[in-house]
Amino acid sequence: MELVSITDVRNAAADIAGTVLRTPLLRTGWDAELWLKPESLQPVGSFKLRGATHAVARLTPEERARGVVTHSSGNHGLALAYAARAAGVPCRIVVPEGAPAAKVDRIRALGVEVLLVPPPRRGPEAERIAATTGAVLVPPFDDRRIVAGQGTVGLEIVEDLPDVDVVLVPVGGGGLSSGVATAVTALRPAATVIGVEPELAADARDSLAAGSVVVWGEERTYRTMADGLRLPPSELTLAHLRARLDRIVTVTEEEIRAAMGRLVRDSRLVVEPSGAVAVAARLFRAAELPPGRTVAVVTGGNVDPAVLAGVLG
Repeated sequence: MELVSITDVRNAAADIAGTVLRTPLLRTGWDAELWLKPESLQPVGSFKLRGATHAVARLTPEERARGVVTHSSGNHGLALAYAARAAGVPCRIVVPEGAPAAKVDRIRALGVEVLLVPPPRRGPEAERIAATTGAVLVPPFDDRRIVAGQGTVGLEIVEDLPDVDVVLVPVGGGGLSSGVATAVTALRPAATVIGVEPELAADARDSLAAGSVVVWGEERTYRTMADGLRLPPSELTLAHLRARLDRIVTVTEEEIRAAMGRLVRDSRLVVEPSGAVAVAARLFRAAELPPGRTVAVVTGGNVDPAVLAGVLG
């Protein structure tokens, strides 16, 4: 399988310029060797805008006319809706029942069609729409364009902190971690890229250990509050992770909550549970991590107000 290259990531960076925010690296006040990459500051509140914008930019005129469709628990759908509207492309989003209301409401506010289905049906329903309407299916992570777009996070990290030693990146379906690992290992080979998963949804960890995709099933992964990290990797993303990710560490639900609280109180960042797992690893798994200048990717901030209130209360 041909993997995404650093050239692909650089091309994606050119495609997304002007639509996607180049987020800064923020030093933390509680850890002298920790920087944050706050993708929660994107216009749609997450890193997903990078891959979605790149995918839409690569559509042919004929594909643009037919529109795009995807399935998402919220952030990818929101990102694709934003990117499609910016480009004048029709868009439909299939959302699993139980997705955070804050995310679903924001998708609808962008004027796209939203379809709510039982979680196991989201992929098949998106595929059905693509087959019957001719819309282009833009998967949340199982797509080279998505991996390359998300890889621009890693590109920016190395540009802003050339001597970075460790990059901590959340792992769900693996699009972001695949892209970040691609960029960082190409530009800073001495750096270590480590994935972070919830203990309650550690299918990527198990997949790496097995050498093939291990599916826990949504009846298990839905136990984690980190709703953006409930899906397993694909064959495409696992191939990238096996080649370029050093390893995966896991964090508990209480550690995720504590990291959210630290980010809100001490870094003034509103984050969702999925966005806090990398910081949780630095806070609670430091003994398992290499020393040195560390960047934690804060992937998103589209948190349900009730969840955030519960964490801070």
